[in-house]
Order: sequence, then C-alpha cells, then structure tokens
Amino acid sequence: MSINEDVIRAHDLLWIATPISDVPAWASPEWLSIAPVVVRREAVAEHGLVPVGIRGRTRGERFAAFVARERIVRRVTPEALARARGWRAHVALANLPCIRALDRIAPELDRLPLIWGITGSVGFALASGVSTLREDSDLDLLLRAEKPLPREEARALLSLLRTMPARIDMQVDNGHGGFALAEWAGNADRVLLKTGRGPMLVADPWSPDAS
Repeated sequence: MSINEDVIRAHDLLWIATPISDVPAWASPEWLSIAPVVVRREAVAEHGLVPVGIRGRTRGERFAAFVARERIVRRVTPEALARARGWRAHVALANLPCIRALDRIAPELDRLPLIWGITGSVGFALASGVSTLREDSDLDLLLRAEKPLPREEARALLSLLRTMPARIDMQVDNGHGGFALAEWAGNADRVLLKTGRGPMLVADPWSPDAS
C-alpha cells in the first residue's frame, strides 16, 4: 500500500517532498527536509489536502498549513515510534526526565490490551533525530481505545503516569476524536472531545452524537 492509500490520522508525522509555500522563513526547505510535519485533528480540506502543523526549533515556531497527499514521501505513526524503542539509542537524551519516564512507562503500557504511541516533542525528536527537548519537557503519549475505557481503569492508569519522573500528558484516541485521559479519569460529567468538526463537550466520548 502506498502512502497515498494509507489512512492518515492525527499525530502522524509526515515528510514532504517539495517545499510548502507561504510559510515562515524558519520553515525553510532545508529544515523541512529533516523535520516532519504533524497531522492536525481537522477535517480534510478540499482536493485531498492534509492539515498539518509545522514546528521549528523553538516553542514560538509553530505554523498551521495544508499539504497535498501526493507530496508526502514518508509517514511515521506514534505507535511505530513506541515499537521501535528508538530512545534507547539516543545516549545524549538518556538522562532527560521525559526520556527516563518513557523508558519506565513503556513496559507498563505494553501490558495494556491497547495500542499506545509517542507524540509531541519526544516523538518529534525520535522520528527526526533533531532534539528540542529540555529538562522540563513533558512526555506526550497517545492511547488508541476504539472501545470504551472504563473510568476506573483510566484512573488507575493516570495514577501510574503520575509516579513517573516527568509530567506525562496522555491523549486517548477513540476513532471519533481525542480527549485527555486526565479528564476522563476525573469526576466531570462531560469531557472535551476534539474532532475534525471541532471540539465538543460530551458525556460519552465513544458516542458523541448521543451526548
């Protein structure tokens, strides 16, 4: 299956073959040749354009854009980064709290009957080899849960994440959209579900229309 036939999902990392027009100067062709763009959770635009976010070397360097599917030459998913265990080869990053947290939490997440992946700045560093990580960097993770995740299980998982040496932000993707594990593990009647149609407050993320 070619990349053009793949199902591209939010948080996937993509490398683009040709320069993207109308972008800031820091998003140079040289930078984008090594730095992937990340798929945004937004409805696909007309003509098959994919919504992406471009990130630079600093927090202030972020830009939303669209790219045509035929310009995508490589795709790496968050779950592929988790399976590859690439952080164990990055000796220079090994002592960062976010990487130590990743190494400790990975075996625990592998025991779950769910697929998980790495996103955010850690995922970007592992995929590209370009690190913008700092001592205070968070670890962003993704949990794929197409079937309902009981709130008690979510609370147990959140408690485990909070024992790690860095702050971990886990998003749950259920096929309809994404939401924060911490919200689902809380006591609120509704959680914020981010979808391609925009954010919505729902009582049941797995049945957003019913909510």
